[in-house]
Amino acid sequence: MLIKQCVGYELEKEKSNTSEDFFNRSEVTFVEDGQEKTLHVLYVRYFDELVGSMTPYEQDPVFKAGSRDVYLRDLVALAALLKNPGYRHRKRVYINVQKEFADIFKGLDFNKIPGIFESIEQKGTFDVRSPLDFIEQPV
Repeated sequence: MLIKQCVGYELEKEKSNTSEDFFNRSEVTFVEDGQEKTLHVLYVRYFDELVGSMTPYEQDPVFKAGSRDVYLRDLVALAALLKNPGYRHRKRVYINVQKEFADIFKGLDFNKIPGIFESIEQKGTFDVRSPLDFIEQPV
């Protein structure tokens, strides 16, 4: 699986009677079996405020990759895809439960995540041989 892009957005209201401004969208674009796909993860924006309780990161931006500031919303879809390889066959995932959001990050090897973003910044892609390479293995 070839990761091409990881990006996140804070949604804004399009109409006054909608609640988009309570949500973030995270997207990961990847190529698998010659087909380009994008996984969209929509989640409650409040979860970004809990970054320190679910990840080793203390604040947004969570790290820097080259000249790019990487925010939590930029890596949520990537983390979801690595943690749940079955998401490769989905287009959208909606998360509105805090435990479900936290589970995306449980067991993730956070030391390897910046390398993905750095490779995308430098080469335009990152090759994921196995999602298990990004899950902490018991010693």
